[in-house]
Amino acid sequence: MEAKLTFKDFNEGLKQGKLSGLKCQGCGELIAQPRILCGKCGGSEFDSIEFAGPGSIQTFTVNYVAAEGREAEAPYIVAIVELDEGPWVMGNIVGLKPEAATIDIIGKRVTLSGVAVFQGDKYSAGEAARPLFKLL
Repeated sequence: MEAKLTFKDFNEGLKQGKLSGLKCQGCGELIAQPRILCGKCGGSEFDSIEFAGPGSIQTFTVNYVAAEGREAEAPYIVAIVELDEGPWVMGNIVGLKPEAATIDIIGKRVTLSGVAVFQGDKYSAGEAARPLFKLL
C-alpha cells in the first residue's frame, strides 16, 4: 500500500507554506496529517488537498522545557487548532507571549502564519517543519 501523502511530502509542503492533507474517497473524511488508512471508514484511497489555514484553538500548553537542541525556543505555546474545514492540527502560536496564554485563548480564531523548521536530533530522521498560527 502506497501512501498518498508521506511525512516527507507533508514537511516539504509546510516548508513552502502549504498545509497539506487528505480527503478519503470512501467517506469524504478530511485528514490533516499523513495516513495510510482513514480513521472513520478504514478506506485506503485518498485525494491530496491543501487546507486554507484559519481555525480556532481547541487546547494549548506552554512548553518551558524544549527538546534537545531547541532549548533557545522555550518557552513557547503549542496548540491544537480545529481548522475551518474540520480536521485538527498541532502547531505553535506565535505573536503571543507565553505568559499571556491563559484559558481565555481557547476558542480564539487563528490563521496559518508561517512555518518553523527545526533540525533533527539523535532520535529523529532529520529536520522537520511545524505550522505556526497567529491570533486574528
